[in-house]
Amino acid sequence: MKKLIGSITLLFAFALTSYAQSDPTGIWKNIDDEDGKVKSHIEVYSEDGVLKAKVAKLLDNATLTVCNKCKGEKKGKPLVGMEIMWDLTPDGDNQWSGGIIMDPKKGKEYKCKIELVEENKLKVRGYVGFPTFGRTQYWYRLE
Repeated sequence: MKKLIGSITLLFAFALTSYAQSDPTGIWKNIDDEDGKVKSHIEVYSEDGVLKAKVAKLLDNATLTVCNKCKGEKKGKPLVGMEIMWDLTPDGDNQWSGGIIMDPKKGKEYKCKIELVEENKLKVRGYVGFPTFGRTQYWYRLE
């Protein structure tokens, strides 16, 4: 009986660890894929069953503080607090797709998919049409 309880406890602990590792919510360092510098901290969060992300903090390397090239209600607004990724839904193990990501530098929106490639490393892919035609950034979870 002790072995059975020990096995169940171990299985439960493993299940909780696996779940935690497949959760992309939290604060991430955004590393610019063009110059390799950390520009901001991005908060990925879940709301109404979909993943979203907003700018939590701008760092010293940030070249923009306001979204001048954005369209609509985001035009001219501060980047901190701005939602830049939305509508991502689960698409297999550690993957989410079907969403949109915005590039504040260009003011453009792209289709988006993300993948938690390691517990603290998130692959973020923005693209036009097909994932083949796009750019990838890697975000790193803040400790």
